[in-house]
Amino acid sequence: MKQVVHFGAGNIGRGFIGALFSQSGYHVTFVDIADQIIDQLNAEKQYTVKLATDQQESMTITNVSGLNNMKQESEVVEAIKGATYLTTAIGPTILPRIAPLIAKGLAERVKANDEKIYVIACENQISATDLLKGYILENLDEDTKSKLEGKVFFFNSAVDRIVPIQNNQGSLDVLVEPYFEWVVETTEEIPPVEGMKIVADLAPFIERKLFTVNTGHAVIAYLGYLGNKSTIDQTLADGAIEKQVKATLGETGAYLIKQYNLNLEEHQQYIEKIINRFKNAYLNDAVTRVGRSPIRKLGPNDRLVRPATQAEKAGLSYTNLSKAIASALLFDYKEDEEAVKLQQMISEHGVKYALKEVSGLNENSEITKEVLRHYEELKK
Repeated sequence: MKQVVHFGAGNIGRGFIGALFSQSGYHVTFVDIADQIIDQLNAEKQYTVKLATDQQESMTITNVSGLNNMKQESEVVEAIKGATYLTTAIGPTILPRIAPLIAKGLAERVKANDEKIYVIACENQISATDLLKGYILENLDEDTKSKLEGKVFFFNSAVDRIVPIQNNQGSLDVLVEPYFEWVVETTEEIPPVEGMKIVADLAPFIERKLFTVNTGHAVIAYLGYLGNKSTIDQTLADGAIEKQVKATLGETGAYLIKQYNLNLEEHQQYIEKIINRFKNAYLNDAVTRVGRSPIRKLGPNDRLVRPATQAEKAGLSYTNLSKAIASALLFDYKEDEEAVKLQQMISEHGVKYALKEVSGLNENSEITKEVLRHYEELKK
């Protein structure tokens, strides 16, 4: 049976990427440090993916097992030696931590055989696989690096599926929304995977997704948090917030249409489709889950700041994006480590300092001025 090694046995790994590989006839070896999940995967060898719909359709995912990368390093290396694909869904910040082990596995693999392996980081981050490749190469000598040529391929990808926090203590089953998109950038002929879309140029897809789905999701979460809403669908039931979200996505849309020559009408339909996905009450998705990690989400290349800076460069409006950035700066959720750190930074040094430190925005930039104006208004 064809093999895939997937780093990250969490809900996204099991409910999205791992599930697609299993349905395509692969054995999926999940690699994670969560003992309970790894032990269960090895004991039960299957789990159920449930769709958040009226009918609550479900599918059984089989041909799965698990390895603990902290305790079973040599087994992970062996698994990499025999895999066709190596994928991740662990969060961009964890990629440097798993790179040394992946490097070790790939080094052993190219010594042992000439079979091709395809490495894809399935993360909410532009060029995530390029980042992972860089971390891997840092852990290899020049001779081994040269042996990767023609054997190890690195492809960037864009992934999109809402997987809310689960109340599934003790169960491997995962609830996911029906919609998903997985786009992989390559011109190579690669082994087929059900649900994987191949494109020659990923940029329009990943930016369209990041600056519509991720931007929209974040705006709803931060405005919902400020409005004392508990879930994403409840937040969108507030007409004023829905209007604000659409205005923000109108700005990201104007940039995307200009940058990638997208069809205006088609992009508007895409925005409407995304907003309708967020209204799915079966997901019961908490604003605090979606809003978590505000420092990462306020990064210069992430969902709020990058579309604002790109809009400014293109001479387009960014006032609603500035309001979105301001709302993220007010996310003071005490149970989120980044939120606590951000509030401390603002408290000690002020908003301008935080924007420069976290978002790379000049203290006297027009965007900073606009953000400050909205920040004071929202604070009231």
